[in-house]
Amino acid sequence: MAAEPVGQHSAGDAAAVCVACRAGRVDDDGYCENCGHAQPRERDHMEQECGPLAAVSDRGLRHHRNEDAFGVGTTALPDGSPASVAIVCDGVSSATRPDEASAAASRAASESLLAALPRGTHPQQAMHDAIIAASDAVNALADAPDPAAREQDPHQNAPACTIVGAVVTQGLLVVGWVGDSRAYWVPVDRSAPAARLTEDDSWAAQMVAAGLMGEAEAYADHRAHAITGWLGADAYELEPHTASFKPDRPGVVVVCTDGLWNYAESADDMAEVVPADAAVRPLHGARVLVGHALDGGGHDNVTVALVPFPAVPQGAGSA
Repeated sequence: MAAEPVGQHSAGDAAAVCVACRAGRVDDDGYCENCGHAQPRERDHMEQECGPLAAVSDRGLRHHRNEDAFGVGTTALPDGSPASVAIVCDGVSSATRPDEASAAASRAASESLLAALPRGTHPQQAMHDAIIAASDAVNALADAPDPAAREQDPHQNAPACTIVGAVVTQGLLVVGWVGDSRAYWVPVDRSAPAARLTEDDSWAAQMVAAGLMGEAEAYADHRAHAITGWLGADAYELEPHTASFKPDRPGVVVVCTDGLWNYAESADDMAEVVPADAAVRPLHGARVLVGHALDGGGHDNVTVALVPFPAVPQGAGSA
């Protein structure tokens, strides 16, 4: 399902009026002909509520465009029980057309999951297949390069992005990922511990795993966020990570890019900023989390999806 832009004017629309001066017409390039102010683009801020789950994405305060994307949806398993799906992707800024890569990957992965689960494909296998579908979609972008960009830089990197996703049923939680976007588990009963469900494909994570550096030292290094796994034609051999869990209590899955977790890195930190009612008010919760990142500086694009566990039928969530 496509994300819904919130409160934007479309560049080139004859009826569009500048959001800054409220007097000038917006030209085809998205700038006001009166004051020159650049207009918000469709992806600068996106929100979507899909029954019991929701997602929010924001450009942040430092980037000129939003290179994140998401897909959320609900479906039913063959036995009629509900399943919720969330995919979050982060375009690799050093690659060309990262915004296109994240959009293609999130769309392909979510469509793959929503088609496979009703057929009876096990959620963990469905997640693996969805990541492969996302990879194929990003690779296809490299086969149709942007001629203008290729002329400017014939050695440009192919489009690329990270991916993280979650499938939630009434008794199972499955996550999958490539790169450094993350998923967290936050129980409704905060007396139980929260947990990080993914391990980054990054330089810092490799240093920690090898025992060469402590986690605090590794993530403080300027090389910390250099990713070692991604989707794209320039990637190393694709290794989708998947994991399944059977939580023993209600909670919420936080699926996010590093634009959020940089401001709430540990599971305990994340649990502190997730609102207590996030499982029943996921859109509000996602807005709060994006606001937390923006208040912290908003140095990157920020995207988060909140998925309550256990899954409930569409329409059972409350705004």
